[in-house]
Amino acid sequence: MAPAITTLAADAPELSAANTGFMLICSALVMLMTPALAFFYGGMVRVKSTLNMLMMSFISLGIVTILWVLFGFSLAFGADSGSLIGWSSEYVGLSGIGITELWDGYTIPVYVFAVFQLMFAIITPALISGALADRVKFTAWALFITLWVTIVYFPVAHWVWGAGGWLFEMGVIDFAGGTAVHINAGAAALGVILVIGKRVGFKKDPMRPHSLPLVMLGAGLLWFGWFGFNAGSWLGNDDGVGAVMFVNTQVATAAAMLAWLAYEKIRHGSFTTLGAASGAVAGLVAITPSGGAVSPLGAIAVGAIAGLLCAMAVGLKYKFGYDDSLDVVGVHLVGGVAGSLLVGLFATGGVQSDAKGLFYGGGLEQLGKQAIGVFAVLAYSLIASAILALIIDKTMGMRVSEDDEVSGIDQVEHAETAYDFSGAGGGITGRSTSVATPVLSENKKVDA
Repeated sequence: MAPAITTLAADAPELSAANTGFMLICSALVMLMTPALAFFYGGMVRVKSTLNMLMMSFISLGIVTILWVLFGFSLAFGADSGSLIGWSSEYVGLSGIGITELWDGYTIPVYVFAVFQLMFAIITPALISGALADRVKFTAWALFITLWVTIVYFPVAHWVWGAGGWLFEMGVIDFAGGTAVHINAGAAALGVILVIGKRVGFKKDPMRPHSLPLVMLGAGLLWFGWFGFNAGSWLGNDDGVGAVMFVNTQVATAAAMLAWLAYEKIRHGSFTTLGAASGAVAGLVAITPSGGAVSPLGAIAVGAIAGLLCAMAVGLKYKFGYDDSLDVVGVHLVGGVAGSLLVGLFATGGVQSDAKGLFYGGGLEQLGKQAIGVFAVLAYSLIASAILALIIDKTMGMRVSEDDEVSGIDQVEHAETAYDFSGAGGGITGRSTSVATPVLSENKKVDA
């Protein structure tokens, strides 16, 4: 997306109905990714945490949308101030934008660009939630989202994609969010879990996914929505770059899924559905920053490398003792780092820009730029997120009580359960039972 922020033609463009319609569709696809992520995460947790996991993603649609309209778009994409943040008063409340006013140098209205970018802002904090499953107060999570997008996401989006942002001006390539979205969210997840600690029973009690079909549904919808996420980030269809990104998205995802499954088979002896879903997401993450710079053959390499690295990385939490519930660090942080750095190796110089990677005669220059972008965003997000979590934890408390965590966060935080077994029929015990009894029984069965 970074190269899609500057003017590409000397002549003033005219509004394109085709590009505008395409970008509205892409925006809708990216919006779908947040509920898809909710399904993906929701299936991976235990029964007693299902609704909470769904809500932790879904609430981002509400909070971030309002913040984006009020001031977020201005902070991320307003006039540059010191290469660190933006601000344009006409973007505040989206009140000073003409309905046919075009995004600078492009053929789509500012409103369309703003809503497309909004969907990126929504899903990024939702990604963090997977690392915090089972144990975070919903009110604390809502406050964290509010503070995090304001202090971390909006500035980082400006660094990476905003005209004048320091990483953008340096020439860091991030087509659709390897640094601004995935590394940002993965590093934030690590920062928060280091503050709030482990789940009750971590490394002692089985914490298996309660619904692998739900996981597969979420992964499939994520894959579908990701075409809008990636191909749409070129902001139009006039030169074929978006088409290359579309192809590379499919290719890298397939390669990553196969690499993850091969690793699983060699290491653990089985091809699992969870591995297939996780491998696909790892490939989607890795191709996000790099897909506009590499060829389809390069996309195979990016996907395969990311699938292998992420499959290996998800086990690190047991070795180092941090409780990343649903492998946000292992997939999004590691996958984002891999995809961003591999630009410096596989960029052909013939797609989104003339920047070449090491394997195409470009030397180490682009790899160095990518490394600066990766570690700058990682460090800032990790530290800032940990500080925010610490402040919230010391004031209102970040975690539910141990008793509430054990009994089930869905009932405590939302007064609901994901599945009603009261109509499942009798014959279990040969006597009448209350509605609560089979629900608790099911939780015990899954948690056992």
